[in-house]
Parts: sequence; structure tokens; C-alpha cells
Amino acid sequence: MEMSRKKKLFYILAIALSVIYLLWRIIFTIPWQAKPWVLAYALILWVCELVSAFTAYITIIFRLITKKDDARDATPPFLSGERDVPDVDVLIATHNEDVDLLKKTVNGAVLMEYPEGKKHIYICDDGNRPDVAALAKDFGVGYIGMENNREAKSGNLNHALAQLTSPLFVDFDADMIPFSNFLLETVPYFQKNWRDYQEDPDHTDKLGFVQTPQSFYEDDIFQFNLFSENIVANEQDFFSRDVNVLYGKHGYTIFTGSNALFLRQAVDHVGGFPTKTLTEDFELGARINIAGYHSYATKKRVSSGTTPLDLKGVIKQRSRWARGVIQSCRNLHIFLNPKISLAQRMVLANSYFYWWSFFRRLVYILAPNLYALFKIQVVDTNFWLLMIMWAPGYFLLHTVLGDSSSKIRNERWGEVQETFFAPYLFIPVILQTLHIKAHKFSVTAKTYQRNYLDALYVLPHLILWLMTTVAIIVFNWGKWGSEILFGSVITFWLLTHWINLSFSLFIAMGRKVYRNETRFPRVVPAQIMGMPCETIDLSDSGISFQLADHAADLPLGENLAGCLLCDDLKIPFTSQLIRKIDDEGRYAGNIFVRGDEMPAYLHLVYDQPNRALPTENDQWMTSFDILGMNLEKRLENLERRLRSFTTRD
Repeated sequence: MEMSRKKKLFYILAIALSVIYLLWRIIFTIPWQAKPWVLAYALILWVCELVSAFTAYITIIFRLITKKDDARDATPPFLSGERDVPDVDVLIATHNEDVDLLKKTVNGAVLMEYPEGKKHIYICDDGNRPDVAALAKDFGVGYIGMENNREAKSGNLNHALAQLTSPLFVDFDADMIPFSNFLLETVPYFQKNWRDYQEDPDHTDKLGFVQTPQSFYEDDIFQFNLFSENIVANEQDFFSRDVNVLYGKHGYTIFTGSNALFLRQAVDHVGGFPTKTLTEDFELGARINIAGYHSYATKKRVSSGTTPLDLKGVIKQRSRWARGVIQSCRNLHIFLNPKISLAQRMVLANSYFYWWSFFRRLVYILAPNLYALFKIQVVDTNFWLLMIMWAPGYFLLHTVLGDSSSKIRNERWGEVQETFFAPYLFIPVILQTLHIKAHKFSVTAKTYQRNYLDALYVLPHLILWLMTTVAIIVFNWGKWGSEILFGSVITFWLLTHWINLSFSLFIAMGRKVYRNETRFPRVVPAQIMGMPCETIDLSDSGISFQLADHAADLPLGENLAGCLLCDDLKIPFTSQLIRKIDDEGRYAGNIFVRGDEMPAYLHLVYDQPNRALPTENDQWMTSFDILGMNLEKRLENLERRLRSFTTRD
């Protein structure tokens, strides 16, 4: 469905007013006679505004020229004829991940639905670990080990590909568990592309890879630390299921490192996985597009993995991504390479400038504080002229961005995420831009790791929050009537940053983790002690269920025999019940499954997304609601600690 003409004009007007504002800013509002450092800051602020507007324009333009209802949004039918089914190599790359975690991914890969003999699974282990080789043997899959790998994940995968020949291959990170329908949802895109190419080679671009969403079955730090597991979507969902899908409709999807299906020919064409970057995924996808192959991103979640919950792990991960993208953009010469099309250049430029958004966010935070606290003016204008030149374009542009985006994430959450990462990422971005590299590659930890030093991560946000709080008070103290009106723009920005910094403080403060495993809502018919019941949720070693006979009573603390009944499959188990949840026949306890039954049980637990986590933001919960809820819960926790301390004394 094409966007209406009225809405297109609305979008174009937003861009036009924004451009007029930026021209007015550089011509009329820069304090050219100010001290050199003030002038430098004023120019940096304008450049930051220019780049922010430019990235917004790219997104708006892509949405303007994209049909909302694309025929490719529906997966093509799978062609099951013998000649139509290509062989697929399934590569599971591992470095030093825990074998129990790796086992779930291998199990998911083995149970993927695909014609017999056409799927070939290999664990690619650059640690050459005997226990991983034993795991491969237990599952009946291939094992490709190596030693002295100096080229990180790229070296591992290139080493494996050199020994394989299937026309398609898919790569999975060690913690990214594929669902049983993964290949049935991705291979058809290649089958259709091959047929289209045979029929009309002059008007059909070859498909290089299909990227499926990066999906996670655990809360991320924004969801968990802000008590918003049921309110906001995963932080990476916006890019993975919205922006990258948008890029894919123009043939320039970004490869995000895992659960993507590749045409082997395309990867060979560009020389395999790049080795001179920290983000081999981003650069490989770009090189494939530059070589003339198009790429596509899907919305449907067909795999699911872990996400780091400790601040140190998340910050190290994002620092590596930031450095890697800056590094890859230099390798690709994205602004000067004549082989890059205009549309792809816009995609790559947007990716490059995204990592500068954290530096820009700090510039935005400090600008109103400089004026409120020290009367340092980096924008030389008066209130009424600012209202005429800035307000219409600003609010219209942000209205357009909100209207054109999906419900996965709103602009406020984008600002919160930028504000949180800003103090930690702006230095790595600057250093990498200056070609000061971080050579050491480290795999992101897959388990929760927190110690007392993590409290130090609060300091940058606390300092900025205190400074902004003082600025709001000092700037507005003693003002009345028109003074408040004329200072309202500064107050608006101070309050905006104060809200974002308050969220960032709560995120950095963390939240105590009680869980050892993620529980998945799973409704499965079952029996326990011969009594029919239905599961409520399951985890690796936990179960909760509801008895059909609510009046029945089960003993706690004893080993009880039971059986899960799923798709003509019986999975026997024993359970030691820990507690009776209510008087409606609901119980919770441990679950123990025999080793030979464990693959089927793990498949039952992990073969679909975690439905407990939202895929969109709750539109009824405002930022103020969430902020108030966090303040209330933090105060409750503080009260409990004080009460506990007083009781001990």
C-alpha cells in the first residue's frame, strides 16, 4: 500500500523546515565573536544537529519510497522437489562458551525440519576442546576444530568453509538456538530467486543472504533493570525487526552476526569473512552488497538466544560493535567508493553516524547546562526568533519520525538508550576514528556476572544528573512571568535530559538477579502421579502446572513421577514440588528429565519465542509512568534493607 500523497507532503514539509532551521542556525546563531573554545563548542553543536537531522532524513526517505505492504513480507512456498532442495551447511561457531549452552544450540540445529540428507551440521571450535568434540559425537554432527586461530570468528568460519561445499550455509552463534522451522522460512527465498533469475536474468539481482531477526529469550538490561519486562520490547528489536527490514526492502540488509542464510558463491566472491575488523558480520554483508548481490531481512523470529545482563558485558559488547563498524566503514571507504550505490551509501552512512550519536548526546546534555550554570551562550538568538525558526521544524520532524516508526520503540526510548551508553562509548568511537585500535577480541560473556566494581558505572550518569538537577534549580530560581517564558527552551532541554539521565541512573544501578534460568510460558498437557494437568511454564530444570482437579492435593518435597504429552511424544520426568502457588491446583517445583529424553525436552522448551517478553512497547505506559514505578520500587527496596538492618541490630 502506497503512502498517501497528503502524508508524503507532510513528511517533505518536515524535512524542508528542518533544513531551513539548520541554515538559519549556521548563518545567524553561531557566536562568532566568542572565545575560541566557546565558538568551537557552538560549531560542534551545530554539526551534531546536522548529523542527527541527516540520519533522520535517511530513515524518512527510506520510509517514503517503501511500500508498507510488500509481497516479499510473506515467505515464498518451500519447493520440496528433489531437484529444488539445496544442500545447506549449518555452522555453529564456538570459542570458549559453556558446553551446556552450546548443547541447546546443537540440539535445535539437529531438530530443524529439512529433507533427509540435505542438512549438514558442524560445530566450528577454534578452541579444539575435547568436550566439544564429544558433544558433536553425541549428537551425530560434524566437528571442525582448529588451534592457534589469530583471526577470531572470521578465522574460525573461513577455516570451516574451506572444507565444505554446499551451495547455502547458515551460521549460528553458540548461544543462538534455531527453531525447527528456520530453514523452511529462509531457504525458499533462494529457491524463488534462482527461479526468477532463470526466467529473467537481466532484471533479477542475485540474492546473497537472508537475515532473520536477532531474537532473545531473556530480558535485556533496559527491560530488567527498569522493571519493564512486560512493558518495553528488547532494545535490539527496533533495528532487527524494523530498520533492517526497511533496508532489506531495498536490497541492503545489514548482516548482524548470526542466524543468517548465505549463498556460498557470494561469500566466496568477496573472499570469505573479513579478518581485519572487529565486526566481520557488518563488513561481510556490505561487501556482498557491493559485489552486486542483494540481501533481505525477515520479521518472523526463527531463533532465539541469550543477551548479557551485566553492565560490564553489555558495555564491552557495544564498544566492540562501535569500534568494528567505524573500522569496517574505513575499510570499505563508504563515502568515496564508486562501487557503492547511493541507497547502500545511505545505509552505511547511517550505520556509521549511529555510533557517533553517543558523542552527540553528551554535547546536547552539556549545552543547556553551560548556559544555565555559567551563562555560556553557544546559540546566539532571542526567544521569539527561536520559536519561529526552531519549534515548527523540530516538533514536525519528531512527529514524522514517531508516525513512520513501528510500535517496537518510540523516540523517548531511543534517547534513553543513547543517554545510557553515551559516557561509555564516545571515547572508543573517537579513538577508533583516530585509528587507535583495540586489537584484542573478546567473546561477550553469556552468564550474569556482577561485582561491587559495577557500582562505578553509576558515576558518569550520577554526575550528569546532579549537574542537570542543579542547573534546573539555579536557572529557574526567582524567575516569574515572562522570565519563565523566555527561559522555557533551556528548561525544556534540561528537563528532557534530566528524565533521560534518571532512567540511565536506574539502569546503571542494576537490580538484584534471583533467577538462575529463564522460564518460558508453555501450555502442554501432562500427567503427574496419574492426575491430568497442564503446564504453565517450563525451564531447563523448573516447572509449574495446574491440576485439572483443583481440589486434589499433592505432597511437597517428595519426588513425584510425571509425563509431558506433546505431539504424540511422551517425555517422562520426576518433580520435587517446592510450593503450592494457590488453592486452584497450581504448583511449582523442579523437573528432572533423563539424559536420553533431554533433547526432546529442550526442544519443547526452546522451539519458539519466549512469549512472556513483549514484542512492542506498551502504548499505555508513558515514560513518566515507568519512571514513577522505578522510583517506587527502588524506595521499597531501600526500605526493606533498612528494616532488615534495623532488625539485625
